Amino acid sequence: VMTPDSDSVLTIGVFDGVHKGHRQLLDMLTSEAAARGFVSGVITFRNHPDSIFRTDFRPQYITSLDKRIRLMKDCGVDFVLPVTFDRETATLRAEDFAGLLQQKLRMRGLIVGPDFAMGHKREGDIEMLTALGSKMGFTVQKVDLMVNGGKAVRSTQIRQAIASGDISAASEMLGRHFSLSGKVGQGEKRGRELGFPTANLDVPPDMAVPANGIYATFAYVDGQRYMAATSIGTRPTFNGIGRTIEAFLLEFDSDLYNRPVRLEFVQRLRDELKFDDVEALLDQMNIDVQQTREILQAP
Repeated sequence: VMTPDSDSVLTIGVFDGVHKGHRQLLDMLTSEAAARGFVSGVITFRNHPDSIFRTDFRPQYITSLDKRIRLMKDCGVDFVLPVTFDRETATLRAEDFAGLLQQKLRMRGLIVGPDFAMGHKREGDIEMLTALGSKMGFTVQKVDLMVNGGKAVRSTQIRQAIASGDISAASEMLGRHFSLSGKVGQGEKRGRELGFPTANLDVPPDMAVPANGIYATFAYVDGQRYMAATSIGTRPTFNGIGRTIEAFLLEFDSDLYNRPVRLEFVQRLRDELKFDDVEALLDQMNIDVQQTREILQAP
């Protein structure tokens, strides 16, 4: 770890999604650091701590690590240090952890969320850390939980909204459209045969994916934005097996195979349906495309 040139104010956490609540905390971090002439830093865990404590834990990340780091840097944070949370991290005493942060990162201030705790068995709660701070020479400040329309803004709530297909609720809490990135893989080319060539997005298995259904999305290819109707599901009309994410880009006709694409989810149109025949499916697809166009072109 590169020791910073000046003392630092730090915060620690997964920060999955870098949502409105996280950004409120990061704002406090950067302004506190600036006021004291220090640098601001985030220690973010590559993996969720629950992946160590729970055998049944199946991560569903809202943002990849790269995107998380980029979003935090966009908030004005001076440095982000990704750390793997392992058994060793889990058994560190709070005082030893704080000592490491002082020694390696010159920590003089710590900004934490409302239910933050660090160290072995979460012993380092805010009360204990404040006491440690006055002994060791760092300050501790707590940021209250952000409430959005009477609801607490938490990554868990956002994951639930995504899983149930409530994209507008997820985007509202994130403060931006929820998005998924991946490379375009080989599909069954069925869309092409039907006159709707789709890009099959391969997404890492630990990413949160919206509920099955049809969505109005924006697709980003090489920095260019295109309107896209995106279907998530099992293709029940063709008795498909396994979930796919298929995007039909309006006004785009190049081959997308093996190219990176980012999908930004704007609105859910409908549930995934099983149609009696291909004609009925095509009629509905035309309606979906028209609806997508209207939603995405709206001012």
